[in-house]
Amino acid sequence: MKNDILNHLENPGRLEKLYRSNKIEFKREFNELYPNIRGSFVADFWNERLNYESDMISWGSKKELLFLVLSIFFAGFLAKFPALFDIDQEFYYPRNISFIILPMLTLFFAWKNKLPLKKTGTITGMILISWIYINFLPANSSSDTLVLACIHLPLFLWILIGISYSGNEQKAFKINLNFLRFNGDVVVMTALLGIAGIFLSGITIGLFELIGLKIEKFYMENVVVFGLPAIPLVSTYLTQLNPQLVNKVSPIVAKIFSPAVLIMLIIYLGAIIILKKNPYNDRGFLLIFNLLLIGVMALIFFSVAGSTANKNNKTETWILFLLAIITATVNLVALSAIIYRISEWGITPNRIAVLGANILILIHLLMVTVKLSNTIQTSRAISAVGMTIVKYIPVYFIWIFLIVFVLPLIFGFQ
Repeated sequence: MKNDILNHLENPGRLEKLYRSNKIEFKREFNELYPNIRGSFVADFWNERLNYESDMISWGSKKELLFLVLSIFFAGFLAKFPALFDIDQEFYYPRNISFIILPMLTLFFAWKNKLPLKKTGTITGMILISWIYINFLPANSSSDTLVLACIHLPLFLWILIGISYSGNEQKAFKINLNFLRFNGDVVVMTALLGIAGIFLSGITIGLFELIGLKIEKFYMENVVVFGLPAIPLVSTYLTQLNPQLVNKVSPIVAKIFSPAVLIMLIIYLGAIIILKKNPYNDRGFLLIFNLLLIGVMALIFFSVAGSTANKNNKTETWILFLLAIITATVNLVALSAIIYRISEWGITPNRIAVLGANILILIHLLMVTVKLSNTIQTSRAISAVGMTIVKYIPVYFIWIFLIVFVLPLIFGFQ
């Protein structure tokens, strides 16, 4: 579309036709082109038109609203499925909870980006195959591979959302960085709507209780079951139509938490050394270590994604660089602990999954750390770090695929 925009810059009718054919892609491509074509009356006009931040909230077209409403009802139906058809909840929810929301988001972006039928069919086929597969795994509550598959399946479906979000330009790293920013924006919006929903639910139940009606059970089974999946769906819808709502909040949150987390990690590692704690013989401690690692790594990645949209700030880059070094240190400790546990007590599905994840994350962190160091030394744009982040995502996709679909077969579904 970039070439079409440049070739028809003096043809307002053609530009309008391109815009109406795919508004999201047109805006994305135009914003990348604008720094090189600013000064032209047509370019300046389109820049104001596309990026004007209105005080009004856009609720989209009738088709978009209909898609949202149908998605909410379908997600609520899937959430209530065990109650409607008397299915064991312990069997249903661990396997299917990720299918309540994530496929809806995938189809939303496929529809908005007007993906080719072949690509949409491929993504839909992968969703259906994964749904059939996870539900036909043996019902063994003590199976480690089943638990691992259920934990990693949402990540597999999340990457499919990213593919759908990228549209027809999967190789454009800026689009994938936009996807990371989108996740940060949705988290912020979901948190805000979630807090509002909890507040409204508390008031509603309390008011009915004042007049002698106990509605807690009815409310939970018929309102909350639809409201919970509706929150991320509405959040996605609003952030896509109104990026001005939270697109400035996510970078601020990252800027505030990055130095705070860096200080906390330094103090925490110091306390571990002073108190002589170690994760080698304490499984719970190792689990906390790995959760901490994943959380901090996600913060680094979202911070980089947000920074690439703004002017490069050397102080922020230094903070991210130090945070990456500390996180890599935490990763090394966790990696040595899992290697120790394998050498002492042998190989299990859980240990293989943790070992592989730690190795992949360590390699990725080291790559990001090197890029951050180069950025500091050469004053280059931090976008090179962003490219390192998004180019590695397919590696995670392959590993998640192996954990979900291959590891259970290797260990005989145990």
